[in-house]
Amino acid sequence: IAVALFACCVALSTIWLRSSWPTRRLSQRSTLSTSVLVGVACLIEHDPAIGLMGATAFIAVSAFAAVFHAGWLLAYTWIVGVATLVVQSVRFAGVAPEVTVAVVALFALVNAFVVFCCRSVVRLVDNDVHYGELEPLTGLLTRDAFSDRIATIVARDRDDDRFLAIVVVSLDSFSLLTAMGGDAGGNQARVAIGQRLRETLRRDAILAHVGDSEYLVADTFNSTDASVLTDRLQHTVRTAPYRLTASIGAVVTPLAPLVGHPPHDVVEELITIATSNVYLARRNGGQRTETTANPELTSLRNADEWDDDDLTA
Repeated sequence: IAVALFACCVALSTIWLRSSWPTRRLSQRSTLSTSVLVGVACLIEHDPAIGLMGATAFIAVSAFAAVFHAGWLLAYTWIVGVATLVVQSVRFAGVAPEVTVAVVALFALVNAFVVFCCRSVVRLVDNDVHYGELEPLTGLLTRDAFSDRIATIVARDRDDDRFLAIVVVSLDSFSLLTAMGGDAGGNQARVAIGQRLRETLRRDAILAHVGDSEYLVADTFNSTDASVLTDRLQHTVRTAPYRLTASIGAVVTPLAPLVGHPPHDVVEELITIATSNVYLARRNGGQRTETTANPELTSLRNADEWDDDDLTA
């Protein structure tokens, strides 16, 4: 039985060694299986004291379920853990009942505390992100989720003089990388660069992965000079694994004049301008940045009959 458990654990570990994230259903099945495997591993141990110690592995499984999954899966993990603990406690109670009570109490306290902390951290990090808004490969926002976030910023009433910068980062010669390393190599590059971009951006910046080799970035500034952002993006891509370069297109516009206009139309036009600048940068040899500041937006001229009630948050 122990050999079979070991083989199952090795098989489960391979799911997390792949270049892409497992699907949500696959992750749920892995958590269900892991709970059973831990319980069986504790119960086949002849020494009940070691079995009680092994039950602490349920704390790690509970923490994973609390962070990445719904409450029903966490409840399942706790049920399996409590059942295992009860069996081991009955076996060990005749030897050292006071130790058994202390171990059970400690297990319950630590498990509850870890789950509480994990749930709190998830709520603090971002309680607005839904799984449908994340691109499965990189875990970054999708294009639609990116547009919705920017549209919310555009439609927000303001009395400041902030500027919105939207940047399109397109990886140069990415098709050559996939031709040499295959789809697996391309996926690894997307994930690695996406992670590096997320680490280098400010906390309030918005990042999305679109297409095969493009990322969308949005941030706000006090002026039309977004070079501090675009230079940082160029450096991040250049120094990331695989040593790729990027053609970057940017557009910077004041936020105040955008209020009262259809936000999604404004956002789509800004993304189109930034994308056009990417094509211009690529035609000029790549590994460069093209920026448009204070563009004249047609969506501002053609929105006289637009109603504020049309805003979709």
